[in-house]
This record gives sequence, structure tokens and C-alpha cells, in this order.
Amino acid sequence: MANSGTEHVAPIKKVIDILFGVAVMGTVGTLIGIIMGGGIMPLASGAGLVLGGVIGFMGGRRFLASILVGTLLGGSLAWLIAGPERISVGAGAGAAMGGFLGVQISMLLDMRAAKKKAAPGGV
Repeated sequence: MANSGTEHVAPIKKVIDILFGVAVMGTVGTLIGIIMGGGIMPLASGAGLVLGGVIGFMGGRRFLASILVGTLLGGSLAWLIAGPERISVGAGAGAAMGGFLGVQISMLLDMRAAKKKAAPGGV
């Protein structure tokens, strides 16, 4: 039989998810390291990179997207309200809120899909 080429799609998506996770969580770790100051920045950045890789490997694309949106919105809002010196604080807080909301929204979407699947006649 001829190969359709679909075997290579899943590993490419997995690598993209991992890279997305490393980029997002590495940025969040760096922001946390900037806020904490001192020698903690390499540790916070490294922890963010590792966590991002693991989350990306597990397929947490919606979660990572919510953190990215939270980071951008939090940083923008802090810039507008407090000025450019507080962007990192606002972005860190926005990332935390984005992660929290992302988990809640994901849970609700999963519950909705399970109810739809369990309903009589639902596919």
C-alpha cells in the first residue's frame, strides 16, 4: 500500500506544540525572574522552559494560548496605566490570570463535550 503522508503530521504538530510551549513559558519564566531580580532569573527561565516543553508535549495548546493572550493583555494594560517600567509586572500577572482562565475554560469545554457525547442521539 502507498503511504498517504499522514504519519508525519502528528510528529510535526507535536514539535510545534513543544516549541510553542517553550516560547510561551520561557517568556513567563523570564518575566518572573525579572520581577524577582538577582540570581533567580536563570532558574526561573529554566523552569519555564522545562514546564513549557512538558506542557507542549502533553498537548496543552489551548492552555498556552490563554497564557500568551493574558501576557500580552496584562503587559499592554500595565503599560497604559503605569508606564513602560511596569510592563513586566503586568505581563506576569496577566499570564497568571490567563493560565487560570484557560484551565477553567478548558474544563468547561471538556464537560460540555462529555455531556454532548453522553446525550441520547448525540455523536
